[in-house]
Parts: sequence; C-alpha cells; structure tokens
Amino acid sequence: MKKMIVLLGPPGSGKGTQGEKLSQDFGYIRMSTGDMLREAARNGTPLGLKAKEYMDSGALVPNDLIINLMKEKIASLGDVTGVIFDGFPRTVEQADALGEQIEVDLALNLDVEDSELVNRLTRRRSCPQCNAVYHLDYNPPAKTGVCDKCGSELYQRSDDTEETVVNRLSVYRANTMPLIEYYEKRGRLQTVQGIGSIDEIFDKVKKAVR
Repeated sequence: MKKMIVLLGPPGSGKGTQGEKLSQDFGYIRMSTGDMLREAARNGTPLGLKAKEYMDSGALVPNDLIINLMKEKIASLGDVTGVIFDGFPRTVEQADALGEQIEVDLALNLDVEDSELVNRLTRRRSCPQCNAVYHLDYNPPAKTGVCDKCGSELYQRSDDTEETVVNRLSVYRANTMPLIEYYEKRGRLQTVQGIGSIDEIFDKVKKAVR
C-alpha cells in the first residue's frame, strides 16, 4: 500500500468521499485542508477569518496560510501507517513545500467533466457540525434538510452556488492543473475516472493505492 497519498481533482470530483473511504477501510489519516479551514473559520481564529474571505469568493487561500497550517499538522502526526492529503497541495509551490516535509508515494487524480461537477456541487448540502456531505439527487438525507449522523440542519455552503462553482473550476484549471504534470514527471501520478457509483469509483481507487 502507498503510504503518503495526494488526492488531486477539481471541486466536486469526490476527493473527500474517496479519502474518507480509504481512511475507514485501510486506516489512513485523512488531512483535509477544506475541513480544517472551515473549522477555523467557524471558531473565528485569525487564520480562519482570513481564509473565510477567500473561500466565500471561491478563490484559493494564499499559500502561506495553507503551508503553515499543514506544516503544523504534519509535525503533530508522529508515526502513522499512512496519510491522505485532500485539498493540498493545490499549487506547485505548495507541492514543493510538502515535498520538503515528506515523500509523496502517489498522486491520485480523480477526473470528472465540468458539467457534471456543476450539478454535483450546486445540489450538495453540508452539515455545519460533523461535516457530513449529502447530495439532493445521489445521496439525500433520510429526512429532508436534516443530517443523518447528528441531526443538525443542513445548509448549502456559500462556495456551492452556481456562480461560485464556475469560478472555483476556473481557478482550479488555472492554478491546480499544473500539479498533474508536476507529479507525472516524477512518476507518481495515476488518474481515475470519477464517474459511476461511489463503490465503483472506490474499486478503481483501491487498485491505484496498492
């Protein structure tokens, strides 16, 4: 099994879902910058307040904020069986910074067309308490508007509106796509088509990480 894995792919490609399944099935520690930044924003920390301004507009959080956050998290891990980086790195500069901390074994790229991504994201609903994610068509909660796991009221994230989604995809194409070439040159890249059921995609993911 690959030990240090970077998940690549545009917003809505399923990185979080597949990362969570890898964590549950194989014991990987999943490090999601998105979850960590949203938690910091809810807690009103200096980092969180700065990051919230960028997230609400669909822009990338500046490298120095993300890199400092991830350095702290990596230093606190100790000896682990495996780590999944979800949402980091997003730029070549961040990839270089990560490479100074650990050796990446696999960059797993989930590839999905933009039209499908817009549908996935604008129909997505999130739980503000436990970070569970639902989709009104593909994975609806048992009770409309209520989280199955903790009973909290679901909401649509400000970065999941159609206008912001289109901007997020544009930002991704401009800033993050170079990472695919970055890891491909280093022989670390594998691309998986992120279309199909969650389990169908996970079957392909498991083959890539072994």
